[in-house]
Amino acid sequence: MSMEPIGVLTILIGLICLTLGTGALVHGLAILAVLGAAAAMLIGAANIQPGHVMLVFLAFGALSRRREAAAAIRALHPNEPGFWFACLVIYGVATAFLMPRLFAGITEIVPLGTTAFDDTGSTVPLAPVSSNVTQSLYLSTTLLCLVTLTAIAGTRQGFSAVFNALLACCIANTVFAVLDIATYATGTQELLGFIRNARYTLHTDTEIAGMKRIVGSYTEASVFARSTLGVLGFTGTLWLCGVRPGLTGSIAGLSLVLIVLSTSSTGLAGAPVMLLLLHAFAMTRLVLGNAARQATFFALGAPVIGLAVVLLLLLDAEAIAKIYGYVDLVVLNKASSDSGIERSSWNVISFQNFLDSWGLGVGVGTARASSFAVALLASVGVPGALFYAVFVFECFLRPRGQPGSLEADIAVAARNGYAGLLIGDLLVGPIIDQGFFFCMLAGLAAAIRPRTSSVPRAVPSFTGARI
Repeated sequence: MSMEPIGVLTILIGLICLTLGTGALVHGLAILAVLGAAAAMLIGAANIQPGHVMLVFLAFGALSRRREAAAAIRALHPNEPGFWFACLVIYGVATAFLMPRLFAGITEIVPLGTTAFDDTGSTVPLAPVSSNVTQSLYLSTTLLCLVTLTAIAGTRQGFSAVFNALLACCIANTVFAVLDIATYATGTQELLGFIRNARYTLHTDTEIAGMKRIVGSYTEASVFARSTLGVLGFTGTLWLCGVRPGLTGSIAGLSLVLIVLSTSSTGLAGAPVMLLLLHAFAMTRLVLGNAARQATFFALGAPVIGLAVVLLLLLDAEAIAKIYGYVDLVVLNKASSDSGIERSSWNVISFQNFLDSWGLGVGVGTARASSFAVALLASVGVPGALFYAVFVFECFLRPRGQPGSLEADIAVAARNGYAGLLIGDLLVGPIIDQGFFFCMLAGLAAAIRPRTSSVPRAVPSFTGARI
């Protein structure tokens, strides 16, 4: 095991936040969670990210108190979304250790980690994989993060802390993207070297058609685009609801620009879907008569502005050619590129793994895929997919908060933020662990009472919280 400089800094931040209280710990986790290309510690081939180290401090600081510990336990009640996610994690960890041995050799896999077979760059017979352990640990820490944040958000002060931490995470995502562009333009990329020390394959200095691929604090452009789609969904919805419009509107606007300029096919394919989702939300608020000024402007003005832009572009054939060339290079020809063909083959093989395992899955961390949906089926099969579907319904799709309240608006923002992450994951997600940003969105939503529930909630809810 080796400790990296960013790891030492993370521990110092964790100790300081422990003395400052739960709010500081949640903010520390939110900011450090965006450092996807950083390794605080290196244990063999495993990279322990700063966010995971900070989670230890958060869990110790929060769950060492009786009230938060009791709330965390109650967050796993069958009436709570956390129960269904816990079922997914328990089943997933069990499959990681049982399925590669129970179904050994019955199917060919593209291994996510190392196996007993030589690394041929192709398929190998189903067998235990090193990532069975690491991915099980990551999935377990995701559950710990979700339960801890749900417990913290169960009080007025804790809810505000988690909400503000989510905004801090969105700001950090944007700031690191701007730093990525600035350091590349000035030839000072080494300044970000201390947060790009993970033993992954990093694509931080690549270009397409003379444009820098924006990676921010992540490993590659597609991961950055996936995260930023979530930021766009969350902050864009808050802006439409009139919640801190200056801040949330600025972040949402910058996020959209960064997605378009990222040269990521994930971002360019996902951005129109997110914009349509946000526009549908604004139109719904307008029809129901409870639209804020921002929602009214977006619902009525966005189509007009979009049409005006299209008409102006039609007058400039050279601009149209450049835009079409960019979209054609980044999106339309992606499937026929070498990487696109390889990723498609991963999905085909992983789906065959799902069929060969009789729908039970070949285990978390076993097979490599290039879509969250395929990875979910290949890893945990039908049982795990059902657990996940019930969790998503209970946490994000079930209406939460009193209509017209601030909590209801934040619940919808969390849902749309999750939708942004899911769009990115469906396009390129190789694993079923969706990370800490997902946990913060889920924890915030789970702490708000469902509108239609008459069952007493394990985690108390409230209205009119000061955000």
